Amino acid sequence: MELQKLTNGHHQGFQHLEEGESPEREEFLPHKSDGENPPQFTDFEGKTSFGMSVFNLSNAIMGSGILGLSYAMSNTGIILFLILLTCIAVLSSYSVHLLLRSAGVVGIRAYEQLGKRAFGHPGKILAALVITMHNIGAMSSYLFIVKYELPLVIQAFLGLQHSSGEWFLNGNYLIIVVSILIILPLALMRQLGKPFCSVFVVNPSFSHPFYLLVTLPVFIILSSHSLLFTLVVLQTAYTVPILAFAFVCHPEVLPIYTELRNPTKRRMQAIANVSILGMFVMYLLTAIFGYLTFYLNTEAELLHTYSKVDPLDTLILCVRLAVLVAVTLTVPVVLFPIRRALLQLLFPDKPFHWVRHISIALCLLFIVNLLVISVPNIRDIFGIIGATSAPSLIFILPGLFYIRIVSTEPMNSRPKIQAACFTALGFIFMSMSLTFITLDWVYEENRSGGGH
Repeated sequence: MELQKLTNGHHQGFQHLEEGESPEREEFLPHKSDGENPPQFTDFEGKTSFGMSVFNLSNAIMGSGILGLSYAMSNTGIILFLILLTCIAVLSSYSVHLLLRSAGVVGIRAYEQLGKRAFGHPGKILAALVITMHNIGAMSSYLFIVKYELPLVIQAFLGLQHSSGEWFLNGNYLIIVVSILIILPLALMRQLGKPFCSVFVVNPSFSHPFYLLVTLPVFIILSSHSLLFTLVVLQTAYTVPILAFAFVCHPEVLPIYTELRNPTKRRMQAIANVSILGMFVMYLLTAIFGYLTFYLNTEAELLHTYSKVDPLDTLILCVRLAVLVAVTLTVPVVLFPIRRALLQLLFPDKPFHWVRHISIALCLLFIVNLLVISVPNIRDIFGIIGATSAPSLIFILPGLFYIRIVSTEPMNSRPKIQAACFTALGFIFMSMSLTFITLDWVYEENRSGGGH
């Protein structure tokens, strides 16, 4: 679940190739070549297989955003959701192509280093800040899941059908306890080594054997167009940001490319395409089963919706426990690259010091806890991060990097024009999403204010 954020584009001990190295000649679409495809990174011998690279990138894509997809579908209906999901997946694949082409020109392995190559030190700072913002959003979404799910798990173990109001059933208190007792000790370690784990969230709807074979055809035949094309106007603003948040993996593409055995752009593009396709199928199934179970009653965090069914259900309890363990242990893993990026920005020439190491960890955990306690709904985390850092990492920065770095093509060439349109699309998506999310907040505030 986004555990590859640990790399965050920083691979220690790698030396960048000198400018002037000949780029690979492969394109996004297959075409005839002269058969000469030299390895991109000649100073490092990757040993990761194609299959393991697909697994690593899929693991980087799949994160907490998967729990918000059913809510997104409940706002748009099945058909519009499918169209949007397809568009985001295809655009994500094209974004990987732009990154690989840009990196291939100068032999760069890190997202931030592409920013430096394109715009100098300010470009590196901008890329690092965007990645840091996205990772803080990811940490917040993980702790939001702890805030939602841990009280229900404790409640189930105590055999309580409803919360009795004790402090240990209050999610705000529990995230502070978890942060102090579990996350902070792990975050204070000097090195995490190379942790690697993956948790596949199984939607409890799959526990019904003939759910898909029976319910889905009947649903399609009997349902009205209003259900298939459900459109909650303002809340639809959250749909595309949630989808974008769920597909962000781009800072991990270059490190995985570096570790690939026999690396070529075509081979890495195939890995990206297979990974994105696999996540597309998983996301679609998760969204459909969650939506067909609860329809318009689907909440922004899918598992929390199942508390309406049976809070003591054994299968749901097992899923909650698995998700809680995964997200809790992921928070310190995501915190490490954020701290490393901040240390490089604020103290670039300073040696390791425990005071800085501990202080940054405490500040980050304080900020994230404050966000999770203050923000009323995980939907807002998905929305804001999905409308700011996600389009920056997927659309805006890869397009700008390509335009600035690939100097062999004139600005009026088709690839450069496509990259410019791709970047403009990111800005349009960001501005529209933020506008509609703000309008939704104003609408909800006015509605709640008028009810008192």
